[in-house]
Amino acid sequence: MKRIFASLAIVISTTACGISQQQEVEMGTDYARQINAQLPIVSDPELNRYVNVLGDAIARLTSRADLDWRFFIVDSREVNAFAVPGGFIYVNRGLIERTDNMSELAGVLGHEVGHVVRRHSIEQMEKAQGANIGVTLACVLTSICNSDIAQAGINIAGGAVFARFSRQDELEADQEAVNNTVRAGITPRGIVTMFQTLIAERRSRPGGVEAWFATHPLEEDRIQAAQAMISRIPAGTLSSLNTNTSNYNSFKSRLRSLPPSPAPRRQ
Repeated sequence: MKRIFASLAIVISTTACGISQQQEVEMGTDYARQINAQLPIVSDPELNRYVNVLGDAIARLTSRADLDWRFFIVDSREVNAFAVPGGFIYVNRGLIERTDNMSELAGVLGHEVGHVVRRHSIEQMEKAQGANIGVTLACVLTSICNSDIAQAGINIAGGAVFARFSRQDELEADQEAVNNTVRAGITPRGIVTMFQTLIAERRSRPGGVEAWFATHPLEEDRIQAAQAMISRIPAGTLSSLNTNTSNYNSFKSRLRSLPPSPAPRRQ
C-alpha cells in the first residue's frame, strides 16, 4: 500500500510540470510490479518468449524503440488488452484464443504499443487534476472502488487511466497499429479481421467481450477507418506481408494446452 500511494504522490507532483520519459518509465515499472503481483500472469517460458519476440519485433521499429518493452499474457478468459506507461503491454489469454492467425495478435499488440508511443495515458494524467488522478489510480490499483476483480476483465489496471481512451485516442492507436505491423513485415489486415470477430461476438454472445468494449470504444466506423488506411498501402507491399506462421500455430497450440484459466477472484 505504501508503494501504491508513493506512486500516486509522484503522479500528483509531476502532473503540474509535465511527465518526463524517465518519470513515465519509473511509474510504469512500479505499476507493472503491482499488476504482476495481483493478476494471474502466464509463467510458461515458451509462451512468454513468443509474445515478447513478436511484440518486440513491432515495438523496436517505432519512434520509442529506446523503451525496455515488456509483453505479458494474463491468464484470464475475458477478452481484453491494455498498455501501461513506459512500455508494458498486457494481453488476455481469452483474446489470444479468439485470434485466427498471427496478424490478428500483432494488430492488437501494435495497437497497444501505439497508445504508449502516443503517450495517451500520460496525456490524460497531464490534463487531469492531481486529486482526480489520485482517486482514479487508487481505484484502479487497489480495487478500493471495485470489489469484483473480474468486472472489467483485467481490471486492476484495465480501466481508467490505463485503458479507457477516447475515440480519438483509439483511432490514433489504430493508425499506429497499421504502421507498426507493416514495418514489422506483418499484414495490417489482421487489425480489421480481429475487430470484425469481436463485433460479431458482441452481437451473438456479448458477455464474452464486454471487458474489451468497456475499455476500447469500437464501432463499424473504426473498422472503416482502418480499412481506409490499409487501402492507401500499395498492393504490392500488402501482398508481401505475412499473415501467419507455423510458430504462431505452435504458440496457440501450447496456449490451449494450459489448464483452464482461473475463475475471477472476488474481494
